[in-house]
Amino acid sequence: MEFLLKKRDESSGARAGVIKTGRGEIETPVFMPVGTQATVKTLSPKELDEIGARIVLANTYHLYLRPGHALIRELGGLHKFMSWPGSILTDSGGFQVFSLSDLRVVRREGVVFRSHLDGSEHFISPEIAVEIQRALDSDIVMTLDQCVGYPVDLPLARDAMENTLDWAARSKTAWAGLAPPPSRALFGIVQGSTYEQLRRHCAKALVQMDFDGYAVGGLSVGEPKSATSEMTAITLEELPEQKPRYLMGVGFPEDIIQAVSQGVDMFDCVMPTRNARNGTVFTSMGKLVVRNVEYARDLRPLDEECDCYTCKTFSRAYVRHLFQAGELLGPRLATLHSLRFFFRMMGGMRKSILDGRFSNWSREFLEKYESSRQ
Repeated sequence: MEFLLKKRDESSGARAGVIKTGRGEIETPVFMPVGTQATVKTLSPKELDEIGARIVLANTYHLYLRPGHALIRELGGLHKFMSWPGSILTDSGGFQVFSLSDLRVVRREGVVFRSHLDGSEHFISPEIAVEIQRALDSDIVMTLDQCVGYPVDLPLARDAMENTLDWAARSKTAWAGLAPPPSRALFGIVQGSTYEQLRRHCAKALVQMDFDGYAVGGLSVGEPKSATSEMTAITLEELPEQKPRYLMGVGFPEDIIQAVSQGVDMFDCVMPTRNARNGTVFTSMGKLVVRNVEYARDLRPLDEECDCYTCKTFSRAYVRHLFQAGELLGPRLATLHSLRFFFRMMGGMRKSILDGRFSNWSREFLEKYESSRQ
């Protein structure tokens, strides 16, 4: 993997770059749709490609349980299995340490999970997490980390950070032993909750290990947005400029813009697709709850500025009807639009950085997005 910085914004930390993997170029800043179980819900890979996706995220833990990484490797790897020509980043299962807290036990050696599918017990160590992702043939592999919620006491946050660092070092060793192609990358994840000293210590230690990229983890887990922004800024101060920076799980447009202004390159979140499946879409004029009765006779598209198939073809009234009738096409059209909105937003942001007008662009975008009414 190669990361090239194209331009830095003079009035902020925003940057435009390119991540090169063996499966193509990814222009940054980039939003990665979440395809937990080898699918971005409701959309085909062809549709994702057509609306501008170049990289998707899949989940190691879930694919390990079903259908199994050995089977996916036997069938030619995750790209062939899901017929996705672009790049894939796989989460290590570290988020499940947080989200499945009732079904796991954290040990120094790794994590014991009880399957949410059948109750069976499984042990995932840093080495096993890397082995699974290598079997999947991911382009970007994440180290196993321990994510804690908010609020959390300092001793527990410190223990989780120490586990994360120990697991990162073991992941690096395991990764080298698997002799991956140069086009594959291994990212370390910074933990430390909302404690500055832990964040800085973790980031500095990971940089010493020399990963291909770095993720800011353990945020967007219930803390105030001001704390998310503060911890992101503190972490980025310790990370090298020549490596990609990934803020995990952040998805509101205003939060992405804020993080880009601080120097973040990569984002993922389930929110655009999850909200769309429930009838709430993102538009240039703010969020729109298309299920609402006020749109029953509205012949306008979801977003008059959008170029997606949904907006060029259907009215709000029709999309609302689909949701009211329980038709599967409703969530599909809404998801198609919301992801296209995010890709258009990231493209506009990137162009503004290259043109030297990021501050003006972000102000204009947010004024329209936050103050207008549908």
